Amino acid sequence: MSLHKYKVGQTLKLFDRRGGSGLGAQFCKILRLLPAEDGQPQYRVKCTNEAVERVVKEFALSRQS
Repeated sequence: MSLHKYKVGQTLKLFDRRGGSGLGAQFCKILRLLPAEDGQPQYRVKCTNEAVERVVKEFALSRQS
């Protein structure tokens, strides 16, 4: 049973919580489910406005509304 809340292929909001830079949310697509770190499931994502992929923890993601 997976601990991940989201699935590969979903598009979600990614909130920048690295020190309050004020960038707000951006949209990203989940590319891969990764093992948990510090009890938090992780994901490899690709944001629509970036050329690189990044690894984020689940708390930084939210469903689109």
